[in-house]
Amino acid sequence: MNERALFLAWQDKSSRQWFPIGRLDADVERSLYRFRYVGGVTQARDMAQFVPLWEFPDLTRDYRSPYLFSLFRNRLMSSARPDRGNYLRELDLHQQADEIEILTVSGGYRMTDAYEVFPKLVKGDGGRFSCRFFLHGWRHVSPAGQHRIESLKPGDGLQLTLELNNPATVLAVQIQTTDYHMIGWAPRYLVRDLAAAMAESPSTYEAEVVRVNPPSAPSMQRVLIEMRGSWKRHDPMTAPEFRPLVPE
Repeated sequence: MNERALFLAWQDKSSRQWFPIGRLDADVERSLYRFRYVGGVTQARDMAQFVPLWEFPDLTRDYRSPYLFSLFRNRLMSSARPDRGNYLRELDLHQQADEIEILTVSGGYRMTDAYEVFPKLVKGDGGRFSCRFFLHGWRHVSPAGQHRIESLKPGDGLQLTLELNNPATVLAVQIQTTDYHMIGWAPRYLVRDLAAAMAESPSTYEAEVVRVNPPSAPSMQRVLIEMRGSWKRHDPMTAPEFRPLVPE
């Protein structure tokens, strides 16, 4: 079985705060899809008046389908689009990439709503992990940092630094070049787990540029980054906000 998990996050437009609200488990080969709300949805409801999704109206139901739910399917580029090949190249994916592979990297962004998709981090043998994500917030760094992005190349090493007083999120992970230009941040949903890796095994984590897309690409898909590291004790994405309301 080749089951993979993605989380769905929602942003409150008033506070700009993000909440993980749901989890999608998918086995594409067997056409098995499952959606459950997670603990973060109760925080979103209580703190930001989140209303259940029309496709999933019951917070305590275990939704199953032989097809990818439309909420996620509508976040994929049509296979009939003539520019689909270029789109997959910008994600550093092969032309036969399946729907979950695409959502894992693309984030499922749509300009018309406030949702985002991200993969569940998986802890492998010896606690090792790797993850890919697009650089966040690069438009908010200094002009020198933005200019430095233009000269990045695949394989360039990067440095990660904990930021303890970020005005938007308090805790954040800054991304810097090896010549100390701050170029942006890691996605907010990775911060807690990346911080754990940096604290537990500071000598084992590393980050590098995978791909730099041209300025014509969507701004949220400008620089693709891969990070590798390990956790000896930490179990990623197991905090209450990530736990399904309907247990296994």
